[in-house]
Parts: sequence; C-alpha cells; structure tokens
Amino acid sequence: MSEQTQRIAIVTGAARGIGAATARRLAADGMAVAVVDLDEAACKRVCEEIEAAGGRGLAVGADVSDESAVTAAVERVVAELGAPTVLVNNAGIIRDNLLFKMTVEDWDAVLGVHLRGAFLCTRAVQGHMVSQGWGRIVSLSSTSALGNKGQANYAAAKAGIQGFTKTLALELGRFGVTANAVAPGFVETEMTRATAERMGASFEELRKAAAEQIPVGRTGTPDDIAHTVSFLVSEGAGFVSGQVMYVAGGPRN
Repeated sequence: MSEQTQRIAIVTGAARGIGAATARRLAADGMAVAVVDLDEAACKRVCEEIEAAGGRGLAVGADVSDESAVTAAVERVVAELGAPTVLVNNAGIIRDNLLFKMTVEDWDAVLGVHLRGAFLCTRAVQGHMVSQGWGRIVSLSSTSALGNKGQANYAAAKAGIQGFTKTLALELGRFGVTANAVAPGFVETEMTRATAERMGASFEELRKAAAEQIPVGRTGTPDDIAHTVSFLVSEGAGFVSGQVMYVAGGPRN
C-alpha cells in the first residue's frame, strides 16, 4: 500500500495488551497507526516497535472519556498522519466488585471509559469516514457482556458496546462504513492478572482453570484478538457489519 493510499488507523488503549498487539498488527498490515492511551510515554514505546519494523506510528496521550481531549487527539492525528478511516475502540478499565459494594464512582469510571469513550471517539472520526466513503469501526466487547459475577459495571459497558455497534452498522452502512464488535474470552493481559488478584488467586491458577473450560484447551493472547481485528478492518470484510464476534476458544450465546 503506497503512502498516498495508506489507511490511517486509531487504536485506543494501545499502550499495552490487546491494544498494543492490535496497533502492531495493523501497522504490519500497512496502515499508519495512532497509538492512543492515557500515558503518551507508554504509547511511544509501542510506536518505536512499529517504526523499527518499518511502519508509521504516532503516540497520542488522551483520556477517551474526555470530550475535548478526544477532539484534540483526532485533530492531531489528522494533522500528523492524515484522516482516520479505521477506529479500534479498545480502551478500558476494571473496577470490579459485588453490586452491594460497588460505588457510584466505580460504576461511572467503567462506563465512562468503555462506553462514553467509544461514543466520543466514534463520533469524532465518523465524519472522516463518511467523507471518504469508506470506514471500519471495531469496538471491544467481552464475554462478560453475557454476565459475570462482580462485574456489573464492566458487563453493562460491554453489553452496551454491542448495542452501540449494531446501531452504528445501521446508521453508517450506506456510507461505506462497517461497524463490528469483538468479544474476547479469557485473554492473558494485565487486566486478567488484576482479576486474579481480586479473586485472591495466582494468575497461573486462574489461567489454568480457565483453559480447562475452553474447548481449544488454552487461554487467549492479545495477538489472537489483533488477528481478528485485522480481518474486520480489512478491505475484504466490507460485507461484515453489525456483528459481535466472540473470540473465546469456543462458542458463546
């Protein structure tokens, strides 16, 4: 893909884990990638990896739940890389607790980053996609959207992502823009390590127990999710929209 026709992608929550793996994968696919996260220094490390492999990366520090920060981040991407036509809404946090212990602050924080963040970022970039008659939006949901003890806030946010995605597909499809969601199962990240800590178990114990329940016999990696996102944002996936793809090593309802 030439620089003149190179797609510009934004990946949020891309300083580590699934986001970093996705940023590296899209760069390897030939896209210029804006690596967005709260910590711009951590984003720069991912960009250095992208550039060392011959790609183009831009580190952008931004809070995706802050409207003005999102606006400024997208303006910077347009100025330094070009108009974005690929968006991966991956930014997320956890504030796990049982409902009767969950604070309003923990509820708002999780909904703010996951759901408000996806809304703000999508709203900020969709005009560029519509004007070019081509776009790909992928938002990260989770198997927790089906319900998970101790995660009322996270489950609600991830279920909301699915409804948000399906509505985007209906509204934006006629402009050449697709919208899909990826719902990972157990993936080995800092977030799942934090879950193990919350449960009072070692990460290895949690990983082993999860693998025993997964039909393919192993837990997922960030690269598993990045590979799926790579397909959904590809030229060849233009007839796939409004879907929730569970990437969990087995079926989910």
